[in-house]
Amino acid sequence: MFKKALYISLSIFSFFCLTASAQLKTDSGKFKIRLNQIGFYPNAPKIAIVLTNKRANFLLQTLDKKTVFKGLLKKSVQPDFAGQYSWIADFSVYTKPGKYILYVSGLGASYPFSISKNVHQQVANASIKAFYFMRASTPLLEKYAGKWHRAMGHPDNKVLVHASAVSEGRPEGSLVSSPRGWYDAGDYNKYIVNSGISTYTLLSLYEDFPEYMKTVKLNIPESGNGIPDLLNETLWNLRWMLTMQDSIDGGVYHKLTNAAFDKMEMPDKATEPRYIIQKSTAATLDFTAVMAQSARVFRQYEVQLPGFADSCREAAFKAWEWAQAHPHIIYNKYVLNDNFSPKITTGDYGDGDVRDEFIWAASELFVTMKDIKYAHKVNLVPDTKMPLPSWSQVRVLGYYSIARNSERIANTGYGNNIVEIKKHIVAYANGLIKDANKTAYEAVMYKKRANFIWGSNSVAANQGIALIQAYKITNDKKYLKYALDNLDYILGRNGTGYSFVTGYGSRTPMHPHHRPSIADGIVEPIPGLLAGGANPGDEDHIPLPSFIPDQAYIDNDQAYASNEVAINWNSPLAYLANALEALQNDIQ
Repeated sequence: MFKKALYISLSIFSFFCLTASAQLKTDSGKFKIRLNQIGFYPNAPKIAIVLTNKRANFLLQTLDKKTVFKGLLKKSVQPDFAGQYSWIADFSVYTKPGKYILYVSGLGASYPFSISKNVHQQVANASIKAFYFMRASTPLLEKYAGKWHRAMGHPDNKVLVHASAVSEGRPEGSLVSSPRGWYDAGDYNKYIVNSGISTYTLLSLYEDFPEYMKTVKLNIPESGNGIPDLLNETLWNLRWMLTMQDSIDGGVYHKLTNAAFDKMEMPDKATEPRYIIQKSTAATLDFTAVMAQSARVFRQYEVQLPGFADSCREAAFKAWEWAQAHPHIIYNKYVLNDNFSPKITTGDYGDGDVRDEFIWAASELFVTMKDIKYAHKVNLVPDTKMPLPSWSQVRVLGYYSIARNSERIANTGYGNNIVEIKKHIVAYANGLIKDANKTAYEAVMYKKRANFIWGSNSVAANQGIALIQAYKITNDKKYLKYALDNLDYILGRNGTGYSFVTGYGSRTPMHPHHRPSIADGIVEPIPGLLAGGANPGDEDHIPLPSFIPDQAYIDNDQAYASNEVAINWNSPLAYLANALEALQNDIQ
């Protein structure tokens, strides 16, 4: 992701003018009533957070102002991060489908929203379709991309071997072909480490909800080919990932990139030389895990993709062997730039501790091959901790795979450990939900200030995934309620008042840090992209309206620390929104 502060050039004067023009009146109902701007399932919980200093009545009204429900605000148990108590409007008992507003005495009306079945279907679909808009090496045709159609960028069929990546048969400056893949974030580079967790999350969505995902139609070029569109989209990235493996020794290159970040221009205008960079243990293990998972997912599509599952399996084997032989090849751009040229200043995704990558890769091989030897290759469960998944912390991804495939590996002699892994996942979920309903926004996200980091919205989405895993293990519907709370958070029930998904909601990011959305000349950004979200870290030094953790966000295309987009943020959103659509009848 783009972390280059030198790009900042907007004057303080124009910044404050733009900010002022974009803000709502702070005393308006739309500003002070925070709710899911898309809407609610009929039989699911329905709450809004009201920013006021006193108890008041609230009305649920149709769009023509007919009152259908009356209620009294309830004071939050705990204050927010600014020390202010919120007031909660709970209208869960109202179930009739329709379009509504919430009216609060003395404040006014909220944004309009719906109560309906499949209420999140459009945003769920868009969160996956966003990956189509991130495709490299292909034009996006108007038939599929609408007004965001564009010319092909980065064919990547003549990629230079960087000095750090030299190996047998691949001298410095020689050319390799590595097309396809997804642009990583606001930039145009492709990184195996971040592709790993992103692709895994989408494949896991299919593994957990195969029948539902077969019904999801995305209008992409491959639609109708007998393969679910979700898997069609992952194939675009998987085929690129396969090209990043050295066919001779099995190692995997860390990234395919320019030497420096591109200017804010369209992909076809960005023509700087591209390089494959150093093999790394982290990239190779992430690749191993994803290819092992792909081998089992795509086995059922052998007719449509003859030999593909076998190719993924063999690639996983070779990568695993390379990682066993090279367990400490760490990507560090500072070391690399001291020893090789040209200097590479794009995103790092460096990771100095790859024990979690070994756990994830071993877990996926174990599940796919049903061979316990992989579980014994590493200390698979070194402790009871369940760190929330991120690109640099992936061990729990392996535990999710073991839990969801427990029947597949039931006869391997690992049964007691499978039971313990499931217990750890459930215990972690219980820790997430404990007292979450006492927070000012009644959401898991609000339990800790530490949740508000670079990419905080992916924290909310990944928490939701953890809760859904607990539901799948226990069938306890309470976990779904709290997962839905975090989706409500992303879609507007938060300290900023934004629905963070471009194009979905009444107040959404219009200026994400995303090159095509900046350079295409279209007012609206590409739809379905998840902005990073509230982050007081100030990594980009763009002035924020507040440094209170949940309010530290600005809709500014230079504010990459809070308003960039990234595939590893969109993928958990896609999982969460689609999983809740699949499970909507179970939410209470």
